[in-house]
Amino acid sequence: MNTLVRQNDSDSLQKEQFVAPSASVLEEGDGYVLQVEMPGVHKEGLEISIENNELTIIGRRSLPTVESTLIHHESRRENYRRTFELDPSINSDKISAKVDHGVVTLTLPKAEHVRPRKISVS
Repeated sequence: MNTLVRQNDSDSLQKEQFVAPSASVLEEGDGYVLQVEMPGVHKEGLEISIENNELTIIGRRSLPTVESTLIHHESRRENYRRTFELDPSINSDKISAKVDHGVVTLTLPKAEHVRPRKISVS
C-alpha cells in the first residue's frame, strides 16, 4: 500500500492512504489503451496528471454513508493511486480518458513520427 502525505488547507499534515489498482495495457492501431480498475470511483473523483513524463491516476471513492449500526464490512475505504512512466513515443497532448462502471480507460495515441506509414511508389 502506498502512503502519501499531503497538506490540507489548515497547514496540518494529513495522511492519505492509497491502494494500487489492477491495470491492463493494450496496443491498438495508432496507440495504446490503458485500463485501470477503480471500483467505486466516478468522474468527479478522478484526478489524472502528467508530470516529468509520468502519468498519475488518483481515484477517490464515493462510498455510501451508513446510518445503521455496521455489523460487518469488507469493502476497503482506501482510495486508488497508480503511476506509469510514459514512453517518448506517446503523444501526451492527445491523451483522453473516460470512466465507466469503475474502469478508467485512457487512450494513449502514438506520436506522428513513430506511427507506421505507407510510402507510395511512383
